[in-house]
Amino acid sequence: MTSSNSKSLGSCDDRQDRLVLLGTKGGPSLPCVNRMLPASLLEIGGKVCVVDCGLGVTAGIVAAGTRLVDIDYIFLTHLHSDHVLELGPLLHTIWTSGRQQQVKVWGPAGTGKLVDRFRESMRFDIEIREMDEGRASFRDTFEVTEYTEGCVLASCLEVNALRVAHPPVTDCFALRFDCQGWSVTFSSDTCYFPPLAEFSRDTRILVHEAMLTSAIDRLIARAPNTTRLREHLLASHTDASDAGAIAAAAGAGLLLLNHLVPADPDIPDQAWLDAVRTQWSGDVRLGYDGLEVKRID
Repeated sequence: MTSSNSKSLGSCDDRQDRLVLLGTKGGPSLPCVNRMLPASLLEIGGKVCVVDCGLGVTAGIVAAGTRLVDIDYIFLTHLHSDHVLELGPLLHTIWTSGRQQQVKVWGPAGTGKLVDRFRESMRFDIEIREMDEGRASFRDTFEVTEYTEGCVLASCLEVNALRVAHPPVTDCFALRFDCQGWSVTFSSDTCYFPPLAEFSRDTRILVHEAMLTSAIDRLIARAPNTTRLREHLLASHTDASDAGAIAAAAGAGLLLLNHLVPADPDIPDQAWLDAVRTQWSGDVRLGYDGLEVKRID
């Protein structure tokens, strides 16, 4: 494992840039199957990036038409379970799919330990496959780098991180990807955080988490053992209207609402859009699993 905030890797090719939302539900529960947990696929500058690894990420990547062996980079915004539960299984499946080049994994402090403990939990399977099937070393297939605020990757593809406010988690980062005039910014999980607007200045796509505060009480009423959940949600997440305010201040090209709280199929799509429209008159789309946005210059 390495720790670095400015790493130059590889060159970019002319693969078409695109963003695919793989999982758009916020939170660790899975009450329905129309939305899986947070994960996105970003193909930019010829590099295949995965941002967060919630449940469903592996199947989502394949459904999006991308081969697991083509994944170059994996980025984790923070270590909440809904963002990392399928990191280990994704790494294992990339390995068994025959990836030859090393996959680079970036995450906040603790990511190396997370990967090490997954490897230890799967020691029997990994060792027997290395011995019996002649597979390359699982340990050598991945490189983990723990990052903090600032420049994460400096090459044709530039990646920068901004620490956002997601209490009680302190190492939670928005990520901005820039390459050849195209940029995509992920808010990560955060309460309303005005500095995110400057970080996202003129980004072509702003993928921002969204909470519909008016529907929170219905979520609380259905969930067991949630005495403090309402407090947490209000302190740690962004109302859809405030996501619109960030997009407006940033001058974003497109606002994609993601990490929906609550991800309730009974809430009409228009309710989310109406909330955004109180602050944002630009292009906005409600995220759904499998939503693809291709680069248009």
